[in-house]
Amino acid sequence: MAKATRKQALGRGLSALLKEPAKIISANDENADKVVGSIIELPLDEIDVNPYQPRTYFDEEALRELAGSIKELGVIQPITVRKLEGNSFQLVSGERRFRASKLIGNTTIPAYIRLANDQEMLEMALVENIQRKNLDPIEVALSYQRLIDEIQLTQEELSTRVGKKRSTVTNYLRLLKLDPILQTGMRDGFISMGHGRAMINIENTEDQLAIYEKILREKLSVRQTEDLVKNLKSGVPAKPKKKPMPTYIKSSLQDISSYIGNKIDITVGNNGKGKISIPFNSEEDFNRIKNLLK
Repeated sequence: MAKATRKQALGRGLSALLKEPAKIISANDENADKVVGSIIELPLDEIDVNPYQPRTYFDEEALRELAGSIKELGVIQPITVRKLEGNSFQLVSGERRFRASKLIGNTTIPAYIRLANDQEMLEMALVENIQRKNLDPIEVALSYQRLIDEIQLTQEELSTRVGKKRSTVTNYLRLLKLDPILQTGMRDGFISMGHGRAMINIENTEDQLAIYEKILREKLSVRQTEDLVKNLKSGVPAKPKKKPMPTYIKSSLQDISSYIGNKIDITVGNNGKGKISIPFNSEEDFNRIKNLLK
C-alpha cells in the first residue's frame, strides 16, 4: 500500500511540475530533467494528435478489439508524447491506443514524456511508424519521401535511419511515380507492391491504367504482370489467354480414344470451334479406322 501511495504522490508531483508557469519545452529549461523520461497519467483532452502521422486509415474493427483489450487490461504500453507550451502535449506514437482509449470513454492515458522540436518530432513519428506499424506500401513511400524532403536526408542516410537496405528504400520511393489511381489501388489492397513495381517502367499513363485494369479483370499474378510489361516494352503483342478445354470434350476424350484404338487429339479455339486429329500407323491401320467410322 505504501508503494502505491508513493507512486500516486510522484504522479501528483509530476502533474504539478508539468503545469507550472515555467514553460518546459526544451532540454535547457528548468526542471526539464525531471520531466523527460517520466511516465504519467495524462488527460486525453490535453493531447493533440500527431500531425506527422503517416497512417491515414485506422481499421474500425481493429480499434474496437484494442478498446476491448484496454477495457479489460488497461493500456499495457504507454503512448509517447512531447511537451508543448503550457499545459498541452502532442502524440509522438501510440495513436491507436489513444483512439481506442477515447472509444471506451477513458479520460486519461499513461504517457511517456519527451521533449522534441518539430524536426525531431517528424523523424521520431515517421521512423517509429515505419518500423512498428503495418503501413501500406504507399504510406511507407510517402513517409520515406517526407524524411528526405523535410529533414534533408539522402537515400543512404535514410536507409541507415530506418534500418533498411538502400535498394529497399529506392523501390518504395519509385512507387510514387505511378499514376495516382494505381497508388490508390495499392493502398486499398487491389494490387500488391510487386504489381506496382512491375509497372514502374511503363511511362505512359494510359498503358499503366490498361495493365491495371487487366490485372483486376484477369486476376494476374505478379509474374504474369511482369511478363505483360516485358512484352509491351519489347513490342511483342500479348498472347490471348487460352480457354480451358470444355468439360463435354474432356469427359468424351478417353471414350473416343478407346473406340478408335489410338490416342486422339482435340483442339478447341476461343470461338468454340475445334478439330479432332486421329493418328494411324499404316495403311492397314487407316482402313481399320475408316471402317469404324462408317
